[in-house]
Amino acid sequence: MAAGGREKHPVSLAETRAGVACASMATETAPSGYSSADVTRVVDEEGKRSGRSAFGRDRARVLHAASLRRLAATTQVVGPGSHDFVRNRLTHSLEVGQIARELGQAIGCHPDLVETAALAHDLGHPPFGHNGERALDELAEPCGGFEGNAQTLRILTRLEAKTATADGRSVGLNLTRAALDATIKYPWPRAGVGGKFGVYADDTDAFTWIRDGVAGTRRCVEAQVMDLADDVAYCVHDVEDGVVAGRINLRLLADPAERTAVFDVVRDWYQPDSDDAALDAALERLRALRIWPEEDFDGTRASLASLKRLTSGLIGRFCELTQAATHDRFGGGPLVRHAADLVVPEPVRDEIAVLKGVAAHYVMRAHDRQPAMEVQRALLTELTTGLLRDAPGSLSPVFHGDWAAARDDAQRLRVVVDQVASLTDVSAGAWHERWA
Repeated sequence: MAAGGREKHPVSLAETRAGVACASMATETAPSGYSSADVTRVVDEEGKRSGRSAFGRDRARVLHAASLRRLAATTQVVGPGSHDFVRNRLTHSLEVGQIARELGQAIGCHPDLVETAALAHDLGHPPFGHNGERALDELAEPCGGFEGNAQTLRILTRLEAKTATADGRSVGLNLTRAALDATIKYPWPRAGVGGKFGVYADDTDAFTWIRDGVAGTRRCVEAQVMDLADDVAYCVHDVEDGVVAGRINLRLLADPAERTAVFDVVRDWYQPDSDDAALDAALERLRALRIWPEEDFDGTRASLASLKRLTSGLIGRFCELTQAATHDRFGGGPLVRHAADLVVPEPVRDEIAVLKGVAAHYVMRAHDRQPAMEVQRALLTELTTGLLRDAPGSLSPVFHGDWAAARDDAQRLRVVVDQVASLTDVSAGAWHERWA
């Protein structure tokens, strides 16, 4: 925040370098296995209290960020408020953090670094989860589309209020280069409509600084750990939530017609090249495990305990097999940054894909949810249109400076999209009542 309470518009890395001459040298000691470049921050923070590693400070910043708290009221699979104990985006992120921390530490990554990336990985998700993401991508086409992962990078380097340059320009949480790189699932810009990507065109300077010295689109190993932890938590816990909510009956998977429907979703959403034989073998391996429930879920403590044994066992299975395969390929020493890759065995990938397909088929793509999802998309469309019509008065004060600094209609649309993406499921409805 600038002097007198007036907030400046977010800054690019090029502008930061021009205004701050301290961005190129790290003042923190790099943890073992990491370099001084890995712990460099855009704005130097010499004089901060000691006692924590650079990556420990990164983790604390994400934990205390408003963008993380917002996820408590944002859809994971089953919407917030539909059941007392299903997961939301915040609880999902905490679980991804725990899985990533243990797996990363087992292969030699810094545990705070991989946990930071895991906690931050969903910060950019808009209201209504992936359904909202698709709606905003269509609305944001004139300014380069919308992608939750690219929005995460934008939040971390621009939108979240924490650190500013000497002239008051926001640089987001001012995380280390290694932490920012570890959050990037898709290290490339938008190539076309509908594809995954990790950076918007007007965040290219930040992306270039983060990826300094890295050739091509290879992800650092910490990002790979975060991505697998996300997939593991996603597939296992979303199936658990679907069972508890009464939407998934695991015994139905013995029916060939049900399997075929699930496998079609797997190909449509996750693994286009998978054939029925490989997916069927993966499902049979899962159903043959001793932890696979034999009885229908009935809500009793016994059935809850059986379901929890399944989730715990599957998480352990996927992580242990991946850890062993990675050590077989790269040895048992610390594996950090761009010195190695996470090796996920093909059978593990297929088993994860099948579980994701189960959740998608019986929950996300269930016919009875489609009308509600259409209402959600219409709500975001009408809200975005109304905010754009009445801006800047319709925007939160935090976005007023961004609106004033926007040079054309595309940049102004991006500011409005940033506003909408910052809302929760509940607040999006309230804003819609006021501005649509």
